[in-house]
Amino acid sequence: MAFELEKLLRPHIRKIKPYSSARDEYSGKIGVFLDANENPYGSLTGEPFNRYPDPYQTEIKEKLAPIKRVRPSQVFLGNGSDEAIDLLMRAFCVPGRDNIILLPPTYGMYEVSAGINDISTKSVELTPDFQLQPSKILEAVDANTKIIFICSPNNPSGNKMDRNHIRQILKGFEGLVVVDEAYIDFSDEPSFTVELDKFPNLLVMQTFSKAWGLANLRIGMAFASEEIINILNLIKPPYNVSGLTQQKVLESLEKADEINKLVHQIFEEKVFLENKLASFAFVKHIYPSNANFLLVKMDGARKIYEFLIKEMIILRDRSKVQLCADCLRISLGTREENTALIKALNQYHSTSN
Repeated sequence: MAFELEKLLRPHIRKIKPYSSARDEYSGKIGVFLDANENPYGSLTGEPFNRYPDPYQTEIKEKLAPIKRVRPSQVFLGNGSDEAIDLLMRAFCVPGRDNIILLPPTYGMYEVSAGINDISTKSVELTPDFQLQPSKILEAVDANTKIIFICSPNNPSGNKMDRNHIRQILKGFEGLVVVDEAYIDFSDEPSFTVELDKFPNLLVMQTFSKAWGLANLRIGMAFASEEIINILNLIKPPYNVSGLTQQKVLESLEKADEINKLVHQIFEEKVFLENKLASFAFVKHIYPSNANFLLVKMDGARKIYEFLIKEMIILRDRSKVQLCADCLRISLGTREENTALIKALNQYHSTSN
């Protein structure tokens, strides 16, 4: 099926004249800057935070692109992946008319952002083993369906989606397919960014929050065609990524080869925790995970969750989420943190018998 970006785009977006910031009009770093109403004397921190940052994060994109095997013009950086989610809905979905398709259980911000933007949602549940149902997904599409969100590896289940199923959806849908790869660094499969030039309706999201360990800085990545990236840049706030964040990301990119070491440490903890959890009779199933967490089905999940809270060990109770009855989601911690969890579960076991 043919993908026509102009047809998908909300009509008024085509006519928007973007805000021109001072750094748009002059992007040089040397000169007497009297153009942006900044404080010329510096900041109260004693550090040079008085000047506005690069609105397009050019230096980061130039260093990130070869790492991700894309072109700098295919990169968008935002205030977390949540900014990209919101911008996509504002660019392509008409409030009160259009809809998006969600595949529960999945990341909750897709639905929250849709609600904020007055975009209706359609849900096509995953299979019991948390896989896509391409035929049912495409059957759910109507004339007002603009975006399909696919989380892979999925949150909260942790599994990767069948790549052929994703390709089937990309080929069969005229709208935008967003593949959210927040946990891709923990997967044994390549990113879907390798298929960007093959599918003009594909947008891939990733984040610096997980494997890179920069959750506190709030910076997400989106990769797509230059045309789609230009639209996101058109409607984003002018300075959406702070200068401090850009500085720390650049420092991290210089150490990109150390990511595998961090991921390996987390994998070691996954094996450790899986083995320990499997010894408890109340643990009924540990779902396969290609992420930095485990979804675990337990007898009395809510009771266990509340017991652990009292022990100051905090998990996520997913037991009310579709297909996740009696499930807790456990983020993989350090050996010390994971050992504390196992110790607390032993206490629970001894007091509940």
